[in-house]
Amino acid sequence: MLTIRLQRMGKKKNPTYRLIISEKARDTQYNSLEILGHYSPTQIPKVLELKADRIKHWLSVGAQASNTVHNILVREGILEGKKKKSVRITNKRKAKIETKKAESLEKEKASKEAKEAEKVAAEEAKKAEEATPVEEKTEEVAPAETTEEAKA
Repeated sequence: MLTIRLQRMGKKKNPTYRLIISEKARDTQYNSLEILGHYSPTQIPKVLELKADRIKHWLSVGAQASNTVHNILVREGILEGKKKKSVRITNKRKAKIETKKAESLEKEKASKEAKEAEKVAAEEAKKAEEATPVEEKTEEVAPAETTEEAKA
């Protein structure tokens, strides 16, 4: 089966890629049938040169594009459709992500509960402030009456 995929070129930590057509079972460094373009993601701005007519030809013959190349072709408008998921996440990493999400949800719930408790405490404090002046007046009146009674 023929596949359009990326062949890594360039220096260490400065990759450039060729878009090549080759057998799927073969190594990308082995003989390729044709070079269809090149891609330099590290340059600013990113450089992408494609031979659109040749890519369409190979796709019409029955070649398949790798997920990354498919996404590049969709972005450039050569192919139509949705992007494919090109990065795979291991089960171990998925488990870590899920635990982090669960911890963040717990923290959010705890912070919401704390905020609600603060609101309730503030409301109770307001009610207590409103009620205390009335109680103070009654307390002031009550001792005055008792002192008058004590004098009499």
